Amino acid sequence: MSLESIRNRVRAAERQAGRTPESVTLIAVSKEQPPERVLDTLALGHRIYGENRVQEAAGKWPEWRAEFGPIELHLLGPLQSNKTRQAMELFDVIHSLDRPKLARGFARLAQDLGRCPSLFIQINTGAEPQKAGVLPDAADAFIHEARGMDLPLAGLMCIPPVDEDPAGHFRMLAAIAARNGLDGLSMGMSDDFETAIACGATHVRVGSAIFGARG
Repeated sequence: MSLESIRNRVRAAERQAGRTPESVTLIAVSKEQPPERVLDTLALGHRIYGENRVQEAAGKWPEWRAEFGPIELHLLGPLQSNKTRQAMELFDVIHSLDRPKLARGFARLAQDLGRCPSLFIQINTGAEPQKAGVLPDAADAFIHEARGMDLPLAGLMCIPPVDEDPAGHFRMLAAIAARNGLDGLSMGMSDDFETAIACGATHVRVGSAIFGARG
C-alpha cells in the first residue's frame, strides 16, 4: 500500500457512509518504522502521526519538526504516570487516558504547563484483562470524573479484540460517546478502518497499510 492509496480509501469510505468529505483524520502510525519510510510520507506532505512510546517519539520528532515544520503528534500507546509531563510537552493529542491517577496527573501538570493535549479516554470494549482501558460499565462515571477536572476531552478510543468482529465494538464506543456528548471516536486500524468509518470514526490509526511491516 501507500499513503495516497490509503487516503483514497478513507475518502471513499467517507462517501460510502454519507460522511462529510475529509471529516476523518488519518493518523499515520510511525512507531518502530525505519526513518526513511516516515521521511517519505513527510516529503509527501502528511503531517499527522501516531506513536506508541514517549521515549521513541522523543528521539526523532523534535528533529523532524524542526526540519518539516508543524506536525500533529498523537500518543496511542499506554502512558506511564512518570512520563506524563514529557508526553504532555511532546504530544498534541493523547489517546490513552485510562485511569483516575493519570487524569489527576494531567490536571495537575496542566496548571504548571499552562496547556494540556486533547485527550481521548481509552475504553476496553472487550473487557480483556490484558488490555488497558476503562471498562464499558465504568465509562460514564469516568468521563464525568475527568470532566470534573476540566480536562480537554476530545472523545473515546478503543482497540477491539483481534478475534471478534470489530463493528460491534465500534458501535459500542459510538454509543458511549453519544450519550456523554463526546464527538471524537478514535477507532479503526489498517485491517478495519473502513468499517470504523462506517460506524462513525473521526480518527483512524493506520500504520502497516501505509508503511509496510515494521522493522
